[in-house]
Amino acid sequence: MKRAHTMPFGASLLDGGGVLFRYWAPGLARIELEREGAEGALPMLPYADGWHHLEVPEAAAGDRYRFKLPDGLHVPDPASRRNPDDVHGASEVVDPRSYHWHDVEWHGRPWHEAVIYELHIGTFTPEGTFAAAKARLAELAELGFTVIEVMPVADFPGRRGWGYDGVLLFAPDAVYGTPDELKAFVDAAHALGLMVLLDVVYNHFGPEGNYLHAGSPAFFNPAHQTPWGAAINYDGELARTVRDFFVHNALYWVEEFRFDGLRMDAVHAIRDDSDTDIVQEICAALRDGPGRERQIHVVLENDANGSHYLERDADNRPTCATAQWNDDLHHAAHVLVTGERDGYYADYADDAVDSFGVALAQGFVYQGQPSPFRNGEHRGEPSAHLPLAAFVSFLQTHDQVGNRAFGDRISALADPVLLRAAYACLLLSPHAPMLFMGEEYGASTPFLYFCDFGPELAAAVSEGRRAEFGGFAAFKDEAARERIPDPNAESTFLASKLRWEERADGAHAELLSHVRDLLALRRERLMPRLAAHRTGGQHWREGEALRVRWEVGGAAPGRFAQLNLLAHFGTTTIDAPPLAGDLLYTSATDRDAGPTWRLAPGAVCLTLEENPLA
Repeated sequence: MKRAHTMPFGASLLDGGGVLFRYWAPGLARIELEREGAEGALPMLPYADGWHHLEVPEAAAGDRYRFKLPDGLHVPDPASRRNPDDVHGASEVVDPRSYHWHDVEWHGRPWHEAVIYELHIGTFTPEGTFAAAKARLAELAELGFTVIEVMPVADFPGRRGWGYDGVLLFAPDAVYGTPDELKAFVDAAHALGLMVLLDVVYNHFGPEGNYLHAGSPAFFNPAHQTPWGAAINYDGELARTVRDFFVHNALYWVEEFRFDGLRMDAVHAIRDDSDTDIVQEICAALRDGPGRERQIHVVLENDANGSHYLERDADNRPTCATAQWNDDLHHAAHVLVTGERDGYYADYADDAVDSFGVALAQGFVYQGQPSPFRNGEHRGEPSAHLPLAAFVSFLQTHDQVGNRAFGDRISALADPVLLRAAYACLLLSPHAPMLFMGEEYGASTPFLYFCDFGPELAAAVSEGRRAEFGGFAAFKDEAARERIPDPNAESTFLASKLRWEERADGAHAELLSHVRDLLALRRERLMPRLAAHRTGGQHWREGEALRVRWEVGGAAPGRFAQLNLLAHFGTTTIDAPPLAGDLLYTSATDRDAGPTWRLAPGAVCLTLEENPLA
């Protein structure tokens, strides 16, 4: 099976041989095409709406090419499918049909089965390649994960980076491998029953290697200013072509690379006053395109807690996005298990147990109320009416680890007893749970912020990184700030690579076994019932104990059951009334002490109650 996405951008192989080259440059009268190995530059033919094109009969897959602007600047193709020599080099003509797919029978998986593993290709394995990551997928599937979420792979400057500074959005970064090797990674995942989501960045381009300002300044709208300068032009003059560029990018990854969907980074940072904004348009294009043949999912990151993107229709199907990263649950849980209260954690510190309960029961903690951390700004929209699969919830992510000065993982910060309890609450809830690579065994390696910019920008990033932490008490002293790893140093990147051998050692192996057991219980006892889950639950405090109740599918069609959670995050042993229903999981110290259960700190109990109102 061969697959390709047809689009109006970039270089396309012609059926009869040769290549059609296209470049959008409204306002520029002359664009020239340069091909490596060919003599001289060829003027492209201008036509309507700022487009320039040229058919070259002798061109073929593997050819390297650039565009020459009127001022003499040579630029890569903004829609390059491959840039072997990084973002400043020439683009390469790619035959998208060169890969033979084996996943003909793959139609995706329903979202209620999602158990997500977030990974960064460059640090997931020692080799840091698509091929090496592919070889590890079977271990993740066996452990109980059903979704792999890959941090951005669009071509970014240098040989190392998180991927959020990508500038060539159609080109998998060559440091990780070829487009065909990325396709083989996705193909292998599908053979193991794994969905694969790709993280994409549609709110800005990176600061180095973005030549669109020179060749296509209409890509940006100065009427909207962002931390990265003028916003991407989704709603100004000539915006239709810009919107098409991003809609096609989303379709390209899903159709040509067979990704099962996208995770859209920081949609709150997108500036778009259109009646149908770009997030909604992309979701509709995926739903009405590849989504007609297989299950496609879109996950958002949205600090604004915009639940309107997550609405369901009468059949419980998403009308726009499938889910959103749920920072609120992370923040409340982090306060509970670590005691940290600085920065945005202050919004959850007054009663972290209650905040955690709200998040477990209703998704968002902030559903429109004022945020003290944000100086009283109202944040969020109501979410209790949504199914909890609409919330990707977690105890850490690349952000929550990497944005710490030393990349500390939660396993290095938290009370281990309370952390195990938090994992039980997360992995046995109706939420779509996510773990960050290495979290399943409490990896000792940090995940630091790393990049590989040119000298001038590199110095500014290093200085800015250290200055950013100057507001924290621990880094008031300049000598303390100097200990923060330099993002541009290769050693910072190398320190962030996982050590897979740790999985078999001591506490790492114990945590891995705990996660394995929880995921097995979720798969066998909970997952079949989650398809019928449609709305948020209830939570309440009983002394120091937290209780949460959710409605899930019953043993027979058309019936329902209640999933009951009891968790104790206090500091002393307590007695609590028992839960109704069949016991699925417990870490309580004593469940036979008369009319109450005795709960030690960190105790968690879960029961399933059939037909609770019968």
